[in-house]
Amino acid sequence: MRIYEFAKKHNIQTKDLLKMLEEIGIKGKQTLSQITESEINKFEEYLKKGEKKEEGKKEVVLTENENVNELSKKIKIPSSDILKFLLDEKIIVNLNQTLTKEQIKKICEKFNYIPIFQETKPQTIERKVEKQPVYIKRPPVVTVMGHVDHGKTTILDKIRNTKVAEKEVGQITQKIGAYKVNLPEGSIVFLDTPGHEAFTAMRAMGAKITDIVVLVVAADEGVKPQTIEALNHAKSANIPIIVAINKIDKPNANPEKVKQQLSEYGMIPEEWGGNTVYVNVSGLTGEGINDLLEMILLVGEMLDLKAIINCKCDGTVIESSIDRFRGPVISVIIENGILKVGDPFIVGTTWGKVRAIIDEWGKRLTEANPSTPVEILGAHEIAIPGEKFKVVDSEKEAREFSEKMRRERENIVVPVKRLSLKDLYEEIKKGEVKELNVILKTDFYNSIDAIKNIFSKIPQNEIKINIIHSGTGPISESDILLASASNGIVIGFKVPVEPKAKELAKKENIEVRTYELIYDISEDIIKAMEGMLEPEIKEEMVGQALVKKVFKFDKNFVVAGCIVVSGKVVKDSKVKIIRNGKIIYNGILTSLKRFKDNVNEVSYNNECGIGINNFNNFEEGDIIQSFIEIEIPKKIKGE
Repeated sequence: MRIYEFAKKHNIQTKDLLKMLEEIGIKGKQTLSQITESEINKFEEYLKKGEKKEEGKKEVVLTENENVNELSKKIKIPSSDILKFLLDEKIIVNLNQTLTKEQIKKICEKFNYIPIFQETKPQTIERKVEKQPVYIKRPPVVTVMGHVDHGKTTILDKIRNTKVAEKEVGQITQKIGAYKVNLPEGSIVFLDTPGHEAFTAMRAMGAKITDIVVLVVAADEGVKPQTIEALNHAKSANIPIIVAINKIDKPNANPEKVKQQLSEYGMIPEEWGGNTVYVNVSGLTGEGINDLLEMILLVGEMLDLKAIINCKCDGTVIESSIDRFRGPVISVIIENGILKVGDPFIVGTTWGKVRAIIDEWGKRLTEANPSTPVEILGAHEIAIPGEKFKVVDSEKEAREFSEKMRRERENIVVPVKRLSLKDLYEEIKKGEVKELNVILKTDFYNSIDAIKNIFSKIPQNEIKINIIHSGTGPISESDILLASASNGIVIGFKVPVEPKAKELAKKENIEVRTYELIYDISEDIIKAMEGMLEPEIKEEMVGQALVKKVFKFDKNFVVAGCIVVSGKVVKDSKVKIIRNGKIIYNGILTSLKRFKDNVNEVSYNNECGIGINNFNNFEEGDIIQSFIEIEIPKKIKGE
């Protein structure tokens, strides 16, 4: 009898049988090898011993890729019992997180089951081309790189004739955006990537999906370390580089110095006998912008950029977030084919059907061609930037492929060390190695990699920074619970804290810190590690009001008719306006009325009229959070 026949008879995977034979000293067998009678007897004795050892245990067929919820159903054990067991083992997971094979074995052992793992093969979907590929000319995709505050967004600003930079905190771009510019000579797609040094990972991702890099260098400041970082990313991706020397309108501008500095890195200007194109520009006055666009289109022509038009659409994810009303929103640059409303698609481990295609100006499209940046509605979950987006034949195919992909991706969960902040600080003073567990929540997915990158640059010879969970959206109760279980802290970047999460954090004595500028995170972490945080003024939320109606008395005087849904709102307090789960404005509550009377505060479940200094753009459904300031010692607890 051949090995594979023997395995089938005993209902055992062939590869598992071969391993079992090796365990009892029968080595060198292959799938088609014969198994002798003496070897069969030896194996059956081995099975009998195993049956006695596993007496009372049930077998369960698994795929090695179950999450807690799926495993719970298969072994008929409540998911809460499984989570409790894992927590006792110092393993933190959620219901939908894929377990490792070792973790599944541990759980089965605990609950008296014998796992039998079935082999799964990796799934791929190839681009489908109808007959012979038909190629069309496509616009170039351009990544704008450079040092922080060297004017990348201001240049795009001038090109698009908008005021994006003025809307950014500190006028530093905090997320990736894509914009298509249509010119008489042709179209160009721009990626506006953040310029702060913490966003290295974002710029690297941007370079992978672009055809040309515009490296922006300020004529008055010259080459900076981050300029070289950006240059290296573009070089490693083998992408043509155009250098835009910005701010030439400044009195101390010195474009020749910039050329000299970059020539040391192999960027020799054309007029010096090299191959690098340099263009002098001013994002402020617009000087040289047309020359820059001409050079981009010229380089694009030389690259002879083409896309396949008669195939299922595919593209690359550049951003992803969750909108309170629209659900998951995925920003994609189309690479091949034509995307249409109603197309079923897969992207990473999620799938969906295109409900809407929206361009960068908020206009709805019925279809999108190659090299077009669009927002897509209809996905079941957010996607990871850099993942491939593919249209498939049916929703059934999309769902099945997504499920297989999800099962094939294992999330390796690192057991966390239980350590209080007090113990952490004491160990820092002793000079021992320890960990700081962090739960990280951000407004956009790309910000996660950015903050991880900034943490990686912090010297960790004294302390290891361990991000045990990261995600997008408001800080929730589950984030606080995870911080409590792991003795960690919660960091939020440009996200609000849900009221129940705030209450739970206070109860569990969990430290929650939120930030508007990403480099402030690094500064605070370093100071915390050194035990040198100075006293701070902390905002404490005292209440929330829901906007039910908006009253416009004139152009400059708008009042929000509200009902207080928690705590109380206080006149002259600081306020944050939350829309779709995001902070859209910070200001002062300057006017508070109860009916026709001016009042100092309005308590829970009462209606009121609210006016906020320099803000008139209320919408029904907005949440107004009222804060008071308290001074607290900004030190590690337990010092």
